[in-house]
Parts: sequence; structure tokens; C-alpha cells
Amino acid sequence: MAKDKYVAYVSSYTSGNNAKLGISVFDVDIEAGRMNKKEQVEITNSSYITISHDQKHLYSITDFGVESYDICPDGSLKVLNNASINGMRGCYLSTDYDDKFLFVAGYHDAKLTVLKLEKDGSVGEITDEIYHKGLGSIAERNFRPHLNCVKMTRDNKFLLAADLGMDHIVVYRVNHITGKLSQLDIIHSEQESAPRHLKFSADGKYLYIVHELKSYIDVYEYSVDKNDIPSFEKIQNISTLNDYHASVTSASALNWSVDFNYILSSNAGDNSVVVFSVDKTTGLLTKVLCLPVSGDYPKDVALFPDNKHLVSLNHESNTMTLFNVDMEKGTIVMNGPEIQVDRPNCIIFHKLKNTK
Repeated sequence: MAKDKYVAYVSSYTSGNNAKLGISVFDVDIEAGRMNKKEQVEITNSSYITISHDQKHLYSITDFGVESYDICPDGSLKVLNNASINGMRGCYLSTDYDDKFLFVAGYHDAKLTVLKLEKDGSVGEITDEIYHKGLGSIAERNFRPHLNCVKMTRDNKFLLAADLGMDHIVVYRVNHITGKLSQLDIIHSEQESAPRHLKFSADGKYLYIVHELKSYIDVYEYSVDKNDIPSFEKIQNISTLNDYHASVTSASALNWSVDFNYILSSNAGDNSVVVFSVDKTTGLLTKVLCLPVSGDYPKDVALFPDNKHLVSLNHESNTMTLFNVDMEKGTIVMNGPEIQVDRPNCIIFHKLKNTK
């Protein structure tokens, strides 16, 4: 029986990079915990990428809006089209669970853009545009809204938009026919905590929110009442740091392991990765390890599909560092030389089809 084969997509900023190669595609050696570059894709400032839920298409942020790609059988990318978001460059994007719509979060202009997705995976017209408004509490940065993440609930009913500047998450109902949004609720975070990224558990019952400025994760239990109104009840708050850590630090990444047994985050400034085990019954987190990543400003971290290896994308040192992981001992050990990548920002592992 053939072994599963994977590729990894790494998105990067390209400002100052004359080659403008914003996406790198790597062949992944799961057993060795290493990656080998197979190709690079010309795209400007691919700050974030996502893969459709049917695993057929990849979407990326770019200076011009968003760009779509077919994922080829060998994991290489074939460009489909690009589309404007009618605003400043976005920072995050995701699809609904039917792959009918693409949602884009705008950090700089606090704009939430909804675009239709065509049957061939290409990006179509804009169906809704919403500007978040308000006044935050930190004048030097959070004096106005900054959208940083948009994610659907797993039942495909509601869209959550993390507003880092306003310290809250706005909950929208999605009209799956028109692509229009209607605001239903707001989940308030602690003042000056800066909610950054959102993830739902595999069964959709629990919501995890990492907060950039206060370096912790809030866990919420999610439910929907008989009137189809969502409810979010906070059940845990847990730090992404050790008791000893750098004086200036901020949480960045939030990623699941493939089996949803672990959730990871990273701490810029402290330059560490934190791994939590997940109780799938209660949704609660337990810290497994929090250790240095041997790089500067880890913007993203991810476990390999075997949960025995880990990669850190170190934005300011232009490297990816790789580690062997022992979950029982709570340790990571450097695994070979670092990989040079200009200002890496996001990584996704993708299993190739027909590999068994």
C-alpha cells in the first residue's frame, strides 16, 4: 500500500523581492520531517492562503485582491483567475463549507468582503461589502477597527469576523443564496487583548480565539437555539506563554493538528511555539510544551501530519526551522538545517489524492 504523500504551501510577503515569488510549494517527507522546494509561484504579497473544503482549489491574498488556483495532482498550482476586493489589500481569507463564497478580512481598511465562487473554483463578483466602524482603546495602534480573521461555524450557518482593533468578534448570518451578511451578535474580548485568529473544533462545538496582545487563548462553547440564534459561552482562558518569557511578546498563529488532537500557537518576541492537547469531550486545553523556535518572529507554526515533527515560519529571520516533537516528554529538538524563505507568513499541508 502506497504511503500518503503531502505537499506544503508557504505564502510570503514580496515587498522588496524583485522576483515576486509569493508562494512556495514544497514536497514533504513525513518520516524525515523535512521539506524540499519543488516550485515557486509568482504572486505579490501572498500574506495568507486557504484551500477549498473540496481540496481542489487554493486561494491567496495578493496586492490586487485575491487569486485562485487549481491544485494539480502533483500538488503544483495552476492559476485560474484574480479578482478585486474593491479595497485595500486583505490579510486573511476563507471559504464557506459549500465552497460557494470567499470571505476576505481587511486589516488596513477594516473591510469584510464576500465574493462568489464559480463552479470551476474561480472567483466571481462581490456579493457584499461591510466596513467595521468604531473607536478602540490604544491610540498608537488600535484606535480603529482592524479585521484580522473571518471563519464560518462548521454548521455553515454563521460567519465570525475577528476585529483586532475593537477587541471583539462580530457574528454574521450568511444568506447562502445572495451572499449577503446580516449582523446577529458580538463576542466581546478583554479590552486591549486583540483577538487575532479563530478556529473551531472538528465537531464544531468549541471555538478557540487567540489574542495577540495579551497572549492567551479563550475557549467558547458554541450552540444554536430553536430560533436559530447562536450562543457562545466562555469556558476557558489559557496563556500561550510560560511563566518566564520575553517582556514584549504577542501571540500570532493558531493551527490544528490533522487529527484535531492538538492546537498550536506561536509567540513573537518570545520567539516560541506552544502546543496544547485538546479534550475533545469538554473542549478544554492542556499545555504540552512551550519552547523556542530558533528564529525571529514566528508568524505561523504547524505540526506535520504525523504529529512527530513541527515547522516554524520565522518572518523576520527569513527562515523555516524544523523540529522533532515528543508529545509525551513535552520536547522539541532541532531537525536539520533551517530553510531559507523570504518573510514567510502562512503554511498549509495538503494531502495529494490517489496516494493510497
